[in-house]
Amino acid sequence: MPANDHDITVQLRELQTRIANNDETAFTQLYLHFGKKLIHFSVSLVRSKEIAEELVEDVFVKIWANRDHIIEIENLTVYLYVAVKNKSLNVLSEKSRELVSASFDYLDTTLDEFATDPYDLMITAEMMGRMHQAIESLPPRCKMIFKLIREDGLRYKEVGDILNISVNTIDAQMAIAVKKICTALQVKKPSYPHTAHLEIKHETGNKF
Repeated sequence: MPANDHDITVQLRELQTRIANNDETAFTQLYLHFGKKLIHFSVSLVRSKEIAEELVEDVFVKIWANRDHIIEIENLTVYLYVAVKNKSLNVLSEKSRELVSASFDYLDTTLDEFATDPYDLMITAEMMGRMHQAIESLPPRCKMIFKLIREDGLRYKEVGDILNISVNTIDAQMAIAVKKICTALQVKKPSYPHTAHLEIKHETGNKF
């Protein structure tokens, strides 16, 4: 059964407590859960997997070095994404100030995986291909938002905090994404945000 927001919050708090107590296994678990997602997020900014990997490693090195204070972080998910975002933008040096307040309209986000369980979605390989094509053709900001919510499993408010945009903007962008995907699949658009087959949830949706 998928973990709900409360379960995830409890699990993260437990990891934070263990890390604060010098538990290296808990730190490894934290990295395994967030590492790949954060690298993909950073790549969309710096356009280099090598640089992205280094940036994410730096963020986790800092987390471990300051583990005595990790329990003070209220929302670790948002903290990690914002830390990676800031480091990524700083790498862009002279453009960093402009990018920090940018709307992300120019960014290109790669979605390696849209659905890890196509059988649950009951769609054919052909439909998967059409869905991927529809996602890749989304406007860059819309695609980034869709990725963070659908692939990374973040909540709307978390994405808003990370990208400095409103929940209403996220809701509108997700509606655009769902409409385009449904059109590509030639299926009736569900009543948004209750998109039954796509299982896009407004405030929940991530697993630990």
